[in-house]
Amino acid sequence: MDTMLKSNPQTQQRSNHNGQETSLWSSGFGMKMEAIIPFLGKYRPFMGRCCQTCTPKSWESLFHRSIMDLGFCNVILVKEENTRFRGWLVRRLCYFLWSLEQHIPTSSDASQKIMENTGVQNLLLGRVPGAAGEGQAPELVKKEVQRILGYIQTTPCPFLLRMFSWALLWFLNRLFLNVQLHKGQMKMVQKAVQEGSPLVFLSTHKSLLDGFLLPFVLFSQGLGVVRVALDSRTCSPALRTLLRKLGGLFLPPEVNLSLDSSEGILARAVVHADLAPLGLWTGALAVFRRLCNCWGCHRRGCVRVHLAQPFSLQEYTINARSCWGSRQTLEHLLQPIVLGECSVVPDTEKEQEWTPSTGLLLALKEDDQLLVRRLSRHVLSASVASSAVMSTAIMATLLLLKHQKLLGEFSWLTEETLLRGFDVGFSGQLRCLAQHTLSLLRAQVVLLRVHQGDLVVVPRPGPGLTHLARLSMELLPTFLSEAVGACAVRGLLAGRVPPEGPWELQGLELLSQDELYRQILLLLHLLPQDLLLPQPCQSSYCYCQEVLDRLIQCGLLVAEETPGSRPACDTGRQHLSAKLLWKPSGDFTDSESDDFEEPGGRCFRLSQQSRCPDFFLFLCRLLSPILKAFAQAATFLHVGQLPDSEVAYSEKLFQFLQACAQDEGIFECADPHLAISAIWTFKDLGVLQQMPSPTGPQLHLSPTFATRDNQDKLEQFIRQFICS
Repeated sequence: MDTMLKSNPQTQQRSNHNGQETSLWSSGFGMKMEAIIPFLGKYRPFMGRCCQTCTPKSWESLFHRSIMDLGFCNVILVKEENTRFRGWLVRRLCYFLWSLEQHIPTSSDASQKIMENTGVQNLLLGRVPGAAGEGQAPELVKKEVQRILGYIQTTPCPFLLRMFSWALLWFLNRLFLNVQLHKGQMKMVQKAVQEGSPLVFLSTHKSLLDGFLLPFVLFSQGLGVVRVALDSRTCSPALRTLLRKLGGLFLPPEVNLSLDSSEGILARAVVHADLAPLGLWTGALAVFRRLCNCWGCHRRGCVRVHLAQPFSLQEYTINARSCWGSRQTLEHLLQPIVLGECSVVPDTEKEQEWTPSTGLLLALKEDDQLLVRRLSRHVLSASVASSAVMSTAIMATLLLLKHQKLLGEFSWLTEETLLRGFDVGFSGQLRCLAQHTLSLLRAQVVLLRVHQGDLVVVPRPGPGLTHLARLSMELLPTFLSEAVGACAVRGLLAGRVPPEGPWELQGLELLSQDELYRQILLLLHLLPQDLLLPQPCQSSYCYCQEVLDRLIQCGLLVAEETPGSRPACDTGRQHLSAKLLWKPSGDFTDSESDDFEEPGGRCFRLSQQSRCPDFFLFLCRLLSPILKAFAQAATFLHVGQLPDSEVAYSEKLFQFLQACAQDEGIFECADPHLAISAIWTFKDLGVLQQMPSPTGPQLHLSPTFATRDNQDKLEQFIRQFICS
């Protein structure tokens, strides 16, 4: 099916290529003007709240009550009214005067705080064996610490900071029409600053310009100077001196040494006080390119900075440890079910840590490592929820799914995104949005004009589809619960009705709640955690209930009352016994839950509404790239040559995915990140094993999956969730 946009039949085509493209963009679409508004009714959605389980006090105290009523402010809009002065000259020097009036907080004695750090004190007192300062006088070690501190940082220069902020303000006004910041989100951050504790910003970089944009935004809002870690090897001595005056931190060369080296212990202990590296030269190059583009075509865009709700790290460390329960590896949870040796999913959580094991992380204790890993999952989940969905992600999803009514589906998908509490980073007339989005995707699509003035939008075959698939993955968090539920239902129906069977035939099947829970759990265990991003304090069964609720809310599942069962809407108490009513206080010999019926016997059917089949297919295809990549990785076990290093094996698997894409014409799976994700999942599942060798760690095929029969079982287990 081709994607078609209605255009004006009276539009004339021009002979040359540039004229033809101009004609396509200037033509109307022959439909009523429809505006896209990035909010529903009066309020905008707010995402990114901190965890209510792990940080309940922060959830309550740091949330701004009127956040929904507060709008956006343009942080680069500086006028005469933003200064204390008025007049003709002020209007021309308002940027300079604004920078002079910015408040620069006085820097605290960071050196004294670092000297009082526990790790540094242990080194000073000689408590760390093998350290560089072992056997030396404390005064000599203290001088060495002072030398390292002098290399890392100096006191920022207020005058240079003001001049740099003035220059950034001038540059940003020529790069963007506006830089939007939500007033309510900023008020929450400012309230957290008033608590008196140091504020740590963890940023998810969406652009190369973040290295310049984020420090300016925070500085302009009175939050002080952001300390950014830089690599000294990429800077000359003069540039290092300048950047130190602007708040830059430079790491000593010995910090990069291995953990086994005693020479770098002292430097690493000093550096462990917090650091957030940002690319310097990549950001400068991005600014230069954007300026050249703006001066060449006079087209400027808009940018929005999103801030999640702050939370107390001290509160999190206290409460998060109480949420740790028993966990099992994916090999123990899923492998027996894949091989058909067991049909019951164990009642325990999955232990799968996807964060990389860096040197600094391995230096911590095991409990602290687990704390850092789960904190990173909390933070990443909040950052993904706070990120706005862009028009390119919605358009790429529609192009991959080959929807015919592109404009109508674009409007519908935007509304569904807003209904689920996610923000969108665009607004305007529907026709203009479609034109602008297709212009951004012009390298991945082909625009053709057919008879009667219809405009056909066709995705370019080949690797361009991989780029569209990456963009469409940005929309997946919005529909993630429904997509997991739809693929689980597909796996449940795979053994009952033909995959190509009509929707009416599939709707005749009765699906029990226990079967749905089991199928959702299997898919949750199979999918990697960096895709699902579940809260570490949330159990899998709570996630299953959330998925089931979403399927009911969106209308895909309808509760079916079986004969003789209690109605699902009847929540009243049933079968109250006399001993329960007249039990003496303090008598807990039996549980109150023994006298009530559990709702596990509920059953559901697929809804027969006209839109449900298309919506069900849409949800299944959102997860199809990663599931198909996993299935093809299982096929690769037949032809892959093991043992091999993980890097080499992932490269060969990626080449295999590319070859399959050429044969099948489906390039959504030809992604190196999906190849790496499949290998990590297969390692957790016990399909691949990593063993040491003289040349380094090598991947081996486990004895269990050395047979072709078990490899086929793995592939069939994965393919049951894929909707063709």
